[in-house]
Amino acid sequence: MSDSIPTPHINANKGDIAESVLMPGDPLRAKFIAENYLENVSCFNKVRGMLGFTGTYKGKRVSVMGSGMGMPSIGIYSYELYNFYDVKNIIRVGSAGALQDNVNVRDVVIAMGACTDSNYGFQYELGGLFAPIANYNLLSNAVEATKAMPINTHVGNICSSDGFYTDKKFAQKWHDMGVLAVEMEAAALYMNAARSRKNALCILTISDHIFRRESLSSDEREKGFGNMVTLGLETILKSEN
Repeated sequence: MSDSIPTPHINANKGDIAESVLMPGDPLRAKFIAENYLENVSCFNKVRGMLGFTGTYKGKRVSVMGSGMGMPSIGIYSYELYNFYDVKNIIRVGSAGALQDNVNVRDVVIAMGACTDSNYGFQYELGGLFAPIANYNLLSNAVEATKAMPINTHVGNICSSDGFYTDKKFAQKWHDMGVLAVEMEAAALYMNAARSRKNALCILTISDHIFRRESLSSDEREKGFGNMVTLGLETILKSEN
C-alpha cells in the first residue's frame, strides 16, 4: 500500500484526525459521542457508513470513530489510523459480557491484557503466541481517572473472541483462567498498536453476564456507556497533558 491518503476506508486528509481517537464499535455511537461530548465538531469520514468526527473536549482536540464489529474490522481502521494519519493513541470503548462472579452489569472493565481465540497474530510469523497488552501510560491514567468517578471498576485480562454465539463450555474455560469478560476487538487493536509502536487501551462496560440472566436495558446502557465514554476522554486528557 502507498503512503497516499485518503486510504481505502477513511476519506480524511492529513491533519483532519487528532492524535488521540476514541473508538466505539458502532458508528452511530461515534456520532452520539461527537454530538454530546465534543465541541466544534466536524465529520472526517463517511466511507461505508463508518462515521468519524473530530472536535474538542475541555479544549483538547480529540477524534471519535467507529470500528465495526470483530477483529478484522477494527484491524483495518486502527491500522490506517496509526500508519497513515499519525494517530498515537486509540482507546476502544465498548460492551462486554462478564465471566467472573464479582463482575456485574454496569461495571467497567479496563483491559490490561487481551487473550484471544483469533488467528489475527499469524500475520506476524512470530513462531509463538504474542501477548497483547495495553499501553501502561493509558492504563495507569485510566485507573487514576476512575478515582474521581462513581463507577465500579475491574482491571485485568479479557478475551477477544471471533465468535459472538459460542458454547458455554468455551466461556467456562476462560472463566477458569481468571479472565474478566469477553468482547470481540481489543486483541487486534493491541497487536496493531504494538506493531506500529503506538498506544492502545480498551475500556468496556459490562452489558450482560455470560452465566447469569442479567443484561442492561437500552436506557441503562445509555447511562452506563456514558460513564465509560467520560472515562475514555478523561484518560486522553491525562495522557496528553
